[in-house]
Amino acid sequence: MRQNPGDQRRHTALWRAVIEIVFIVFLFYSNLLMGEFTVSNGQGKSLASAFSDIATGTNFAIALISAGIGYAVFEFLREKL
Repeated sequence: MRQNPGDQRRHTALWRAVIEIVFIVFLFYSNLLMGEFTVSNGQGKSLASAFSDIATGTNFAIALISAGIGYAVFEFLREKL
């Protein structure tokens, strides 16, 4: 059975959105993790303790909201340019 080309295009756009949003969230958490190590600079601070400090619901909500805004801005620029 042959799929509708519109369905494949919609799936491609959805996967691209998911990948870009996940990448933005990854960059957000990478930045938080680096900040946790450079600001606190505690002796004996492990990666697990630093990650437990930044892995909160509030940080995740901020990451998703900023990733959504970032994705919308990049899509807008992609269509304009």
